[in-house]
Amino acid sequence: MSTAAPPHKAAPPRTAAARRKRSGGRLSNGAFALLLTAPGLALFATIIIYPLISALFTGFFKQDLRLPGREFVGLENFAHWLDGDFLTILKQTMVFTVGATIVPFVIGFALALALNSGLRGSGFLRGLFLFPWVIPGVVVSFLWMWIFNANYGVLNGVLMKAGIIEESISWLGQPGTAMLAVIITKTWASFPWMMVMLLAGLQTVPKELHEAASMDGAGAVRRFFAVTWPQVRGVASIVLLLEFIWNFQHFDTIYVLTGGGPAGSTETFATAVYQTAFKGFDIGRATALGGLWMLLLLLLVVVYIRITERKGDAR
Repeated sequence: MSTAAPPHKAAPPRTAAARRKRSGGRLSNGAFALLLTAPGLALFATIIIYPLISALFTGFFKQDLRLPGREFVGLENFAHWLDGDFLTILKQTMVFTVGATIVPFVIGFALALALNSGLRGSGFLRGLFLFPWVIPGVVVSFLWMWIFNANYGVLNGVLMKAGIIEESISWLGQPGTAMLAVIITKTWASFPWMMVMLLAGLQTVPKELHEAASMDGAGAVRRFFAVTWPQVRGVASIVLLLEFIWNFQHFDTIYVLTGGGPAGSTETFATAVYQTAFKGFDIGRATALGGLWMLLLLLLVVVYIRITERKGDAR
């Protein structure tokens, strides 16, 4: 005689307290993300935010690096620049920035088009053109200082032998040629990275589009404006804007070649802040000029963010 198995008892439902106890050790996605980013945020606040706020606050004080203490002067340091040399420095900064952005862009784009056309030895040439980019900026500046030297410079020697000039020209010692020399130096160091970025953009253009345009009778110039440029316009705009931002705050080439001279003809925001702080020892006015300079840079950053967001939305 078989006995029936006792009925299976249903497990008691978990209470709310038990569920809370089991999930109490888990972190939400937001808390876990905050935990991961906390060290980076703390480091960013320590080495970026705090020094930045402290420096901007210094702009409201009269402070000499040679003397202890400081005196609150309100907006006097800002008024000193706005009523004085601010527009001149802004103009010279823009001349350098625009020149050192457009010229290497044109050269880099031309070389990118040549390398993308299947030129023989393009791999070797691409590596050769990258050589100026890997040299430190200070070394590049000293190299071109030797080239532009008025007494024994290579440029004067070549031009005199060619009969183009009769006597040596002080390229870095004349206001009319100093800025041009600085722009040429920065161009030589900048065009390689622009070439690489633009070449990468050109290589994403489908060959089928060029073949279709050729079959329709389009020449090389028409294919460039109808096919190539629309495809790489986004990359080109980002490259131009990034180079513009970097040149707007560039320092080493200008300082090594001319120090902002002669007669202040190559003085930009970067060199003016340095000269005021460490040559004139006026940290208050230097910080005030740096604050005005930072506001202009923020406008450029906003433009960059808008362009990148627009590209993201277009995708």
